[in-house]
Amino acid sequence: MQILTKDSLPLGGFAGLTEHRLVTDSRVFAGRKSPDTFEGIGNFVYLADARFNPMGETHMHPHKEIDVITIMMDGRISHEGSLEHGQNLVAGEAQVQRAGGEGFEHNEVNPDMAKNRLLQLWVLPDELGEPAAFKHYSLQQGVTRIYGGSKKQTDTFYSSTTIDIVRLSTGEVFNENSDVLIYVSKGNALVSSGDDNYEADEGSLVRSDGIRIEAKNDLEVVVVTVITRQV
Repeated sequence: MQILTKDSLPLGGFAGLTEHRLVTDSRVFAGRKSPDTFEGIGNFVYLADARFNPMGETHMHPHKEIDVITIMMDGRISHEGSLEHGQNLVAGEAQVQRAGGEGFEHNEVNPDMAKNRLLQLWVLPDELGEPAAFKHYSLQQGVTRIYGGSKKQTDTFYSSTTIDIVRLSTGEVFNENSDVLIYVSKGNALVSSGDDNYEADEGSLVRSDGIRIEAKNDLEVVVVTVITRQV
């Protein structure tokens, strides 16, 4: 297992937010990549654990040919821009914005007088030139797939890279048998691969070829994998 913890990294940020960047893939961050961060897996290229300052915002900025995933952990954000203007995102929800060849502009705003917390992930699309589009998810107990899978699936954007949000109660177990990258976004877990065991606290990023996750308390984990065949 390869392990990286959020607290081992410097706190950065821009505009109205602070963040720890844990994945900065060389395909996107060539020349700007921190040597302490992980490379991605499949087309997954970026992971940041961020907090907006009270009333903070990113300011309007563009994206093109990238899929932008936001997972809300605490508080809320208001979304402004060319996709789903006015959409609010609250704790326990996620949104996926496919920029495609069309591209989009957006501004994310913390409308409250307290800090919030969110995760942001980027994935390169399998195919270029797609139209811009938006999807919203309410996260459930167990496994909620918010990204990836085959073109036959209608509830996620297709991709050979998949992202699941796994919510477990104390003592529950989740297994993944392929190459996997996981981020413990809430709670504590015993993570095992072969003979290796690791007590993963909130803010732990683990890469492994196969993994077993046992919840030590109420747990939320982001699970990124790659499927080799899709239709």
